[in-house]
Amino acid sequence: MADIEKKPLEDVEHSSHEEYADASKQQVPPPPVEFSEAEVKKLYRKIDFRLMPILSLMYLLSFMDRGNAKIQGLVDQLHLTGNRYNIALKFRPSRWLPGITVLWGIVMTLMGLVTTYPQLVGVRVCLGIAEAGLFPGVVYYLTLWYPRNKTAYRIGLFFGAATLAGAFSGLLAYGISFMSGVRGRLGWSWIFILEGIATVLVGVLAFILLHGADFPGAAKFLTDNEKAYIMWRKSSSALASQYLYDNSVVGEAEHFKMRYVWSALGDWQLYLHILVYMSIICPLYGISLFLPFGYTTAVTQLLTVPPYVFATIVLLFFAHFSDKHHLRWPFIVAGQLMCLVGFAINISDTSRGAKYFGTFLCVGGSYSAFPILIAWLGNNVAGQYKRGVEMAAHIGIGNFSGAIASNIFRSQDAPRYAVGHGVEMGFVVMGLITVPILVFIYKGINAKRDREELAHDGKARYNADELRELGDRAPDFRYTI
Repeated sequence: MADIEKKPLEDVEHSSHEEYADASKQQVPPPPVEFSEAEVKKLYRKIDFRLMPILSLMYLLSFMDRGNAKIQGLVDQLHLTGNRYNIALKFRPSRWLPGITVLWGIVMTLMGLVTTYPQLVGVRVCLGIAEAGLFPGVVYYLTLWYPRNKTAYRIGLFFGAATLAGAFSGLLAYGISFMSGVRGRLGWSWIFILEGIATVLVGVLAFILLHGADFPGAAKFLTDNEKAYIMWRKSSSALASQYLYDNSVVGEAEHFKMRYVWSALGDWQLYLHILVYMSIICPLYGISLFLPFGYTTAVTQLLTVPPYVFATIVLLFFAHFSDKHHLRWPFIVAGQLMCLVGFAINISDTSRGAKYFGTFLCVGGSYSAFPILIAWLGNNVAGQYKRGVEMAAHIGIGNFSGAIASNIFRSQDAPRYAVGHGVEMGFVVMGLITVPILVFIYKGINAKRDREELAHDGKARYNADELRELGDRAPDFRYTI
């Protein structure tokens, strides 16, 4: 078993699987059915077409209401002076699936009917509760379907809906603004009402499309052979991954035990990843909630479109090559550097055109780095329960920086917003310091385990059950860099 030649996981997936023919010798079960490379690609495209459009549409709609209603009369009518608008945004969500989609659609529709500040905050709290599980829920859902070396791009596709929402919400808000005065309601009110109704309809559609697609083994849209292959692909990689360069699914625990929670909360890498997460999410929330260009409302709505289109392109480019080359940190740093330059331009005393260019860098950098960062931690935590706890803590604690972002762009700092842009730059610099520390530690641990493997002449010292218990601390596990 220790003599098996290490090879990239995609090579196993695309091979005829002859190296797994002797299951008793290699402790890896053979595939239940043979699939060619073309058939494997076709299978994952089939899953993509069934899951990704509806998941992305739900996420897009969860982002559609943010920011544009503010510049369409919300602040003036509800007297959101000083810090009031920011406080309402602190109750924003972190994100859930079809049932809560309908619920938050109803709540968002009701937001269009509020007439006072207390009503706005109360309904916003309900909206945050309704949406709270969408993003972590979908990320975990995707891990049930896709191998680890395919998740960053799928998370990128899913999260790309948020960047497209930034573009389309500007266009929609611009069109809906012409309804201002209909039935005595301003444009901001119609933004919430119409987008809320659309969200309810999408939630109902999601019930239909996701029915029978809870788990690969019970998927009604797959054939028996396809289900068997997907299940084998997930289970065999848990055993085989200690011999492959993609170790992200090694050590999958079969039953929940409380010690997995304590192991997750005591994991050193979680807290460093939270710092990196904050360095990305604070700029992401800040720039998406506040885009002060200094133009008229109509022009500002239209100017929000190109930066988010650009961000979507960069996001998919980064996610594709991050998966292809099994590298995470260079793309995260590239996004952070884009943010740093973008905020530096915006904090300076320069022209509005230059600041608009800086906005492209801020949006593109923060949105493109985010899905890769999520995938990075998932790749480096083994054991499904430990990974679940760490990813929840990663997102939950890290989102506190989103609350900070919604309070640093103060109206009294207009038009330069030196405080807001300065704080954002501080978070980015924190991330640029933390990422190299993570890489240094990961490389050191990997090198140490390589030396120990050589010292033991490559002989396996643990059986499959012991490796499963050790998870990412197993001597055969290598961290993704």
